[in-house]
Amino acid sequence: MNKKSLTGVVFVLASFASQAQTGLGFCQGNSGDAIFEEDFGQGTQNGPALPPGTTTYDFVNGNDPNDGEYTITNSTSAYGWNLPQDHTLNDENGKAFIVNASNDSTSESGLFYQIPINGLCINNSYEFSAWLINILPASGCEGNGIPVNVRFQIWDETNTIILAEGDTGNINGTSSPVWEQFALTFTTQPGQNSVILKMLNNGIGGCGNDLAIDDIVFKSCGDFTEIISENSETNIQLCEGESLTNLTLEASPGFSVYKSPNYQWQNSQDGDNWTNIPGETNNLLIVPQINSDQFYRVLVAEDFANVNSTACNSISSVFEVNLIEFIDPVSLGDVFICEGDSQSMAVETDSTFRVNWYDSENAGNLLAENTFEFKPENNGTYYAEATTLEGNCTNPERVAIQYTVYETPELEDETLEICEGERITLSETIENVDYVWSTGETGSSIEVDTAGIYRLELITADNCVVSKAFVIESIFAPQISAISKVDNSLVIETVSEGDFSYSINGFSYQSQPVFDNIEGGLYTVYVRENSGCGIATEEFIFLEIPAFFTPNADQINDTFKIEGDLYFDVFEIIIFDRFGKILVRADEAPFEWDGTYNGNNMPADDYWYRILIDNQTYSGNITLTR
Repeated sequence: MNKKSLTGVVFVLASFASQAQTGLGFCQGNSGDAIFEEDFGQGTQNGPALPPGTTTYDFVNGNDPNDGEYTITNSTSAYGWNLPQDHTLNDENGKAFIVNASNDSTSESGLFYQIPINGLCINNSYEFSAWLINILPASGCEGNGIPVNVRFQIWDETNTIILAEGDTGNINGTSSPVWEQFALTFTTQPGQNSVILKMLNNGIGGCGNDLAIDDIVFKSCGDFTEIISENSETNIQLCEGESLTNLTLEASPGFSVYKSPNYQWQNSQDGDNWTNIPGETNNLLIVPQINSDQFYRVLVAEDFANVNSTACNSISSVFEVNLIEFIDPVSLGDVFICEGDSQSMAVETDSTFRVNWYDSENAGNLLAENTFEFKPENNGTYYAEATTLEGNCTNPERVAIQYTVYETPELEDETLEICEGERITLSETIENVDYVWSTGETGSSIEVDTAGIYRLELITADNCVVSKAFVIESIFAPQISAISKVDNSLVIETVSEGDFSYSINGFSYQSQPVFDNIEGGLYTVYVRENSGCGIATEEFIFLEIPAFFTPNADQINDTFKIEGDLYFDVFEIIIFDRFGKILVRADEAPFEWDGTYNGNNMPADDYWYRILIDNQTYSGNITLTR
């Protein structure tokens, strides 16, 4: 691409918009090991340049190749490109082949990569593959970047006859790019043992058509060969302690590539390192005994002479016999808790196991399943059993865990009342426990004289702690705050509320502080606390002023007489008519008015009074009726 076309564009790995292949395709069967592979190495330095004759592009020891140039690097950000990592797995600082495609796509000047391959087998199929990515972001070239298009070709060893070819179609830049693999397959002809692999530019130069190539691979392509057991299994799992005898395996090729396939069985202990099994060269394998991890596969080729040749064989699927080893659950400890506490028994084990709980070391009742924790209802010994999630292998050794809940005394909080200034004994009698009071005392009882909350902890022989609270409430002696006359009733008020009884004679008590229809006179008022926490007394003079009188000599209400006035030190009364004329003035008790003025009877009417008693004034009206 031209450098002037992009500035400051950040690129993220691009995926291909489509894979419109003409002649491209992958091996439809099993492949052999790689005959040739190129991953372009590792490192933070560019290069090295490809060997002469490998490409027609010019190598630059930098990250900004121009059209017709390439570099080999682990990262590039030139022209807005970005190659954060190569395609090869687990390849730290892995490099890729970075190409700025040239304008000429019609001649050998557009040759990205070529390599000769020798030692091939005749009439054998092969796969030529590579991973490609468009390293120009979708926003490059103002959104009109030239797409990548690569042609795969396989030539004969004379470089004059094309044996197979196909192109990728346009690979556009995108905003969420990924590497993508393309492949070309072909079959060698009689007498053909060598070929030349080529990848060429099938696009045009200019702004775009910038790509990275990685992991070029050439390998044999054979039938899809599956290994199955006599029970049609493709793998077998054994539990620890179990073994297989006379396992029969069968290799079943597809017969689309090999008409008369030949075989060589192989065995591995780890799935990576393989060895031939001597004499096992047909499609059946009988294994006398297996009691460990084992892997089996078969090499397949058309000719027996080529069955061990990487250049000619294919490798079947792998039949795995997996021995599942037991892992003993690890107890997190016996559980000893106090009544009222909550704690489960628990074990630890590998996440590939499930745990079931039983009440017996062998057999017994299933109490809980598929849980690492269990909380039983009763004391006893319980057993955890581990079983693999895959293979359902159960460890015969169960793990025993003791579960004990210690009984504790049952205590209830108490609320007690004391009279102010009195003492009370708080106590609890439980055998075989230690006592600790919130006051610091350690006996079974304490005496207190102050209201508040006192806490007692009992510590059992099993070191369980239970507690209770004694709530002490003080009862105060009653205090009279006021005694008043309301109409013809006597009303008592106290400083504070309480459970009180009231009396005005000292022996008859009532629950209400109001006494009705009281006659005038001197009274001693009693307020008694019902729990026996004291009694308050106070004298009160109840002044009774009549509302009317009838001076008709019938001995009933013949005078206006005030009851209770004798008990006051200071007394004065004035009676006047509606016009304010004073009819009577007196300052001595007892007081009575017979309804006359200067010896003459006053007419029936309403009259008014004003009474001064101990600095308190009472006023009102009275009706004289004749």
